[in-house]
Amino acid sequence: MEIWKSGRIGARFVAVLLAAAFAVGGGWPASAEETAETTSTGNRVFFRGGAAGLTSDRGGELITDGHGAVGKNDGSFGYYIGGGTDLMVTRDLWGMAKGIAVVGEIGLEFKRWASNNVANGDTTGVTGVSNGGLSKVQLTMLTVSVSPKVKFRQGTDFQPWVIPAGLDFHVISPTSSQINYLDIGVQFGGGAEFRVWKELWLGLDSRFHLASNQTNTVNNFWTAGVYGAIGF
Repeated sequence: MEIWKSGRIGARFVAVLLAAAFAVGGGWPASAEETAETTSTGNRVFFRGGAAGLTSDRGGELITDGHGAVGKNDGSFGYYIGGGTDLMVTRDLWGMAKGIAVVGEIGLEFKRWASNNVANGDTTGVTGVSNGGLSKVQLTMLTVSVSPKVKFRQGTDFQPWVIPAGLDFHVISPTSSQINYLDIGVQFGGGAEFRVWKELWLGLDSRFHLASNQTNTVNNFWTAGVYGAIGF
């Protein structure tokens, strides 16, 4: 039921992003006169950062807080930093629509959720061994992703974009109570970028990640932030 609800949230998220992209893009691709690129490739390298939030916290697990023996490590809001590259695939949707480009995004992203001083696997009373007290347990996640990104108004200084669906590979830390830490999923996203000078771009970025939860934890999350990009 949780995955089904999250899937519906992701579908609505994509629909809203597509509508917004067409709205700011005028509803149609840029004209032929606008599609003369100033760069020879349309490729980008970018660096991202902003706010992030889990849809379900990890409080009450063995390694995150000793099953809540002394408080819970149930923070679900934090930050993310990351980077990646956009590689141009087609500038005109394979000849079908001028001004609509498709790029392949390869990204790497680190998240840290709110962390507390709690009991853990080494705390007396959790393991029955007198070998430690409370300590701050850092809740983090690393994501590697590969996604198609559709960019509108190609050749202009303002380019909205959407990710209809991309592939995620997640590593969670700490591991789950069953000592599982690898997960996969999909991501949906959207944003827009503005040319500041030559091939220097600034943009806004928002995404929703739907995980398959193979770690026996719910790993769905969202991100929203800004990025800087350089064309090459």
